[in-house]
Amino acid sequence: MRLENENGDVPQMSLWNKAKFGRNTIIANLDTGVWPKSQSFNDKGYGPIPGKWRGICQKSRTNTDGFFCNRKLIGARYFNKGYEAYAGNLNSSYKSALDHDGHGTHTLSTAGGNFVAGASVYGSGNGTAKGGSPMARVATYKVCWPPIDEGECFDADIMAAMDHAINDRVDVISISLGGDPADYFDDGIAVATFHAVKHGIVVVTSAGNSGPDPGSVSNVAPWLITVGASTLDREFQAFVELQNGLRLKGTSLSVPLPEDKFYPLINGAQATASNATDSDAILCKPGTLDPTKVKGKIVACLRGETPRVDKGQQVALAGGVGLILCNDHLSGNELIADAHFLPASQITFKDGQSVFSYINSTSNPQAKLQPPNTQINTKPAPFMASFSSRGPNTITPEILKPDVTAPGVNIIAAYSEDTSPTGLDFDNRRIPFNTESGTSMACPHVSGVAGLLKSLNPFWSPAAIRSAIFTTARTRDNTVNPMQEASKEKGTPFSYGGGHIRPNRAMDPGLVYDLRTEDYLDFLCASGYNQTQLKLFTQQPYRCPKNVSVLNFNYPSITVPELSDSVTVTRRVKNVGSIGTYSALVLEPVGVSVTVEPKSLVFRRRSEEKSFRVTLKNKGYHLKGYVFGKLTWSDGNHRVRSPIVVSTAHPS
Repeated sequence: MRLENENGDVPQMSLWNKAKFGRNTIIANLDTGVWPKSQSFNDKGYGPIPGKWRGICQKSRTNTDGFFCNRKLIGARYFNKGYEAYAGNLNSSYKSALDHDGHGTHTLSTAGGNFVAGASVYGSGNGTAKGGSPMARVATYKVCWPPIDEGECFDADIMAAMDHAINDRVDVISISLGGDPADYFDDGIAVATFHAVKHGIVVVTSAGNSGPDPGSVSNVAPWLITVGASTLDREFQAFVELQNGLRLKGTSLSVPLPEDKFYPLINGAQATASNATDSDAILCKPGTLDPTKVKGKIVACLRGETPRVDKGQQVALAGGVGLILCNDHLSGNELIADAHFLPASQITFKDGQSVFSYINSTSNPQAKLQPPNTQINTKPAPFMASFSSRGPNTITPEILKPDVTAPGVNIIAAYSEDTSPTGLDFDNRRIPFNTESGTSMACPHVSGVAGLLKSLNPFWSPAAIRSAIFTTARTRDNTVNPMQEASKEKGTPFSYGGGHIRPNRAMDPGLVYDLRTEDYLDFLCASGYNQTQLKLFTQQPYRCPKNVSVLNFNYPSITVPELSDSVTVTRRVKNVGSIGTYSALVLEPVGVSVTVEPKSLVFRRRSEEKSFRVTLKNKGYHLKGYVFGKLTWSDGNHRVRSPIVVSTAHPS
């Protein structure tokens, strides 16, 4: 398993007031630990720890790192037996719940960090930091350790942590890590989280950072809330000025150049070291730049293959004064603000091509980098991050994943002061807040919202909470146009699932698609699991019903991977609002007719459930790939929206 950061802010929510800030909600985070000294975990004004809590504050044997808990950060544990069985004994200084990486502090504070005024990254983004559920109690379960053979979070440790979190009586578990998609039987996260959901715990996971490749989404078990990453309407603008008058908008959180003047400009390939190739040098890979050609210059490097901040390190080591990080084609318009070690700006693919063209067409190219400044209400926003993993679900194509998308680009949140903002060895800077990007950052946004919904509706199941978030999400940006990919192509449910989260709408969804433990077991039966395999999830025999179908699993979306003729699926909705009549509105996928029966649902009391059928018929257009539509139930006040995702096969 690996961390899902791609190298916080949360929408304003009146939901906070409705839920009395969720003071008794406990959010657990499985990650790299926590920096307890962060003001995001200050417990000023908190009352006694909730009586249901059964956890502990586990410290190292000597506690030389001064780790502590309080009435906000109420628990901590660390798990390393699985890691040590593979990698050997850890250095004793690592054996604590302290965060040496920054990732765990960032994600936990995004989910449940307290209010901290005056938070910024070197003055940029100044404001009040707060988590999605800012008054919740939080606990850390450290399961990730120094990377070895591309692994850092081992299944044995994750499963042990999950068992303890369940027994500690947490309400929400946030997991910003994952691996490649795997069969549920072989997926430690899937197995462990099944038991958590069975106990009524909401589990939120990251979708992965392997986008934009189709079928790259991970953490696809249907009992999980799987979260993709999209942008905010805020930018940290750092303009690049070329001496020919061209001014390009980039992003950065770096320090400014020593002087406001033009500096000589080259691309990485023009500084290729004698033992390197131009193709590696243009990427500014380690050891590929010749210091005699770089000293005193700004270097334009192509994004890709190595970490963004490492490219700046290579330029600095070679004596360069600044970095222009040019997106590759896959990154498109996605700009990520990093606290680079040297003055820097990241620019789009198109603008990067302009920089390279200028360099190649000028005998003495020069450039300067403007200091970063913060802009809000930028448009269009949100749009999908290119790194966010995409559907279709390769394990169970009938289940749409990811479920939703949430802010995951340039997120400001608390950070560990045991490491630098870049994580580079020679970077001695320490800051209390940092920006990070990844589905790791998107996941805890939803975890915080789930915590508030759990506080507001303590008897809602994990499935009901997922449905509320899913069916109220939006698929249009702040220009009222369909959400886009980073490449500016139109987004699809394979990128954003139900859409970009809208927390206020989620607290009053009208109807929810609910599920019980037996429904998940029936899903496993329909997926072909035998009695031996089912015991891994049930710990006791379970008799599978006859004629069960994955297509009828009560998910808040409808996905039919191969529609050759026609198929009828059933769904069931529960009224969690006022009494009323809901009518069905359908936007048909191209080449597919959709019929809903009955066309209206009358609810005469709260918690009443109604079933309906949806018949999808292939019109015989022989379309390639997937097509998309939607089904919306509306009573005039609520709009309960479900994507319809279909691939059509040739009629037999």
